[in-house]
Amino acid sequence: MTVDARLLFATRIARMFGYGLLSVVLVLYLVALGIDGLTIGVLLTLTLLGDAAISLWLTTHADRLGRRRILLVGSALMLLAAIVFALARDPWILLVAATIGVISPSGNEVGPFLAVEQASLAETLPDRDRTRVFGWYNLAGSLATATGALAAGFIAQLLQGSGASTLDSYRVIVVGYGVVGILMAVLFSRLSSRIEVPAAPPSSVARRLGLHRSRGIVLRLAALFSLDAFAGGFVMQSLIAYWFHVRFGADPAALGAIFFAANILAGISALAAARLAARIGLINTMVFTHLPSNVLLILVPLMPSLPLAVGVLLARFAISQMDVPTRQSYTIAVVEPDERSAAAGVTGIARSLGAAISPSLATPLMQSAPLAGLPFVIGGGLKVIYDLLVLRAFSAVRPPEERR
Repeated sequence: MTVDARLLFATRIARMFGYGLLSVVLVLYLVALGIDGLTIGVLLTLTLLGDAAISLWLTTHADRLGRRRILLVGSALMLLAAIVFALARDPWILLVAATIGVISPSGNEVGPFLAVEQASLAETLPDRDRTRVFGWYNLAGSLATATGALAAGFIAQLLQGSGASTLDSYRVIVVGYGVVGILMAVLFSRLSSRIEVPAAPPSSVARRLGLHRSRGIVLRLAALFSLDAFAGGFVMQSLIAYWFHVRFGADPAALGAIFFAANILAGISALAAARLAARIGLINTMVFTHLPSNVLLILVPLMPSLPLAVGVLLARFAISQMDVPTRQSYTIAVVEPDERSAAAGVTGIARSLGAAISPSLATPLMQSAPLAGLPFVIGGGLKVIYDLLVLRAFSAVRPPEERR
């Protein structure tokens, strides 16, 4: 890989480590601050909504304003959110910081980073290598998220065992999230101009959301991706961690270990997706690996013990992420080069919007013992519907490498 590609992999690793670090303790930290469950759910929802609004503008302008510049702005917003969360206690101040800044309650990508990084990587890749490199890119992120989750549980448990209060142990992790934002800014500042859109004559084609010829297909993909993310918002990583804590009394160290293993499996599944896609196609890989993972998701709350629930969850993660690099590669492949940041951004924002609503619905359910397992059932069922709709709508729309 080029130096720029290595830097982009490094920023992905740093960022996903930070997201994994924060996701395990975020809800627990807000509870320790004395914030009630309904307010936490609303805060998580507005966090994702605010991120979607800001990221939409950043990603749809990145190809024209400069990709490196947009990535640096995103790093600054990440640091801003961490500083306010570490210092403030008032829910309204936290809400403003979460809305304007970059906070990942799920352990998944938020902000403008993913869209712009993928568009930048695609500039240096032939079509035949795109899905494979995206698979490694996702594997690197999953390993980093896993390590971050494990580190969060270990640090919190160590600090609490050394006499620190529960709240202070979680605050240390929030500060660590801010340090990651600083590291990312340093790495992004070293990117070269080769990641930018190749010079081309000014286009006379009308643009909306940074799109022109590919607007129709991008908007259809965005609508379906938002349904998938809405379903996923019922079972985001921080909420699953909270469910394991309430249902089985899992402590921070156990939660960190669970999500370390889960993200390791997710990363391996993402890497395997490239080989499978080369045989059966991107769309078929997206759908036929996602369907069984959703059935396993529905089964998690039906398990009577912690080991069984963890086993089903890990089985689900072992195949659940095979649609991620294939979905990302497909989106980049079916648009024009000067629409790549915008296409990845619009579909990514659609996912953020879809995921923004469901946490406010899921959190109160998880705090009610009789209904605590319902978010798993709702999320898994909606994801099955999404898979079938994707197969129907896009099975005939092939990327360039599958047309030969």
